[in-house]
Amino acid sequence: MRKDLHGPSPRDFVGYGPLTEPEALAIYNFTLSHNFRLILSYHTQGEEIYWNFQNINPPNGYEIGQRFASSSGYLLADVPYNSSFAGYKDWFIQYYNRPGYTIEAGLGENPLPISQFQEIYNDNIGILILGATL
Repeated sequence: MRKDLHGPSPRDFVGYGPLTEPEALAIYNFTLSHNFRLILSYHTQGEEIYWNFQNINPPNGYEIGQRFASSSGYLLADVPYNSSFAGYKDWFIQYYNRPGYTIEAGLGENPLPISQFQEIYNDNIGILILGATL
């Protein structure tokens, strides 16, 4: 196992358990205090949009995901099994039964080069506008 998976590091550390890290707790509390219709969770790597969690398919989740995919050119995909269980999107879908999406922006190894910024922005501005207006 990689050393950086055992403690805080520049990448791949998700915490010692659920809600042990201040940023995770802040997002959790912020979400609980609002009535979001959907959420977007941004990651980098893959140009894919993950839209479901296990067998939970929130109402209109797939249809909205198709609109996001069409707007961005990204692939709408099921979450790989080994990527489930630890994400904000997964918790939101399970807790609220509302649409949640992980947007995997850009391509390459993290951290992505700043030279991809304009392309990522162009690909994602439609998702952000749609997400804010749905």
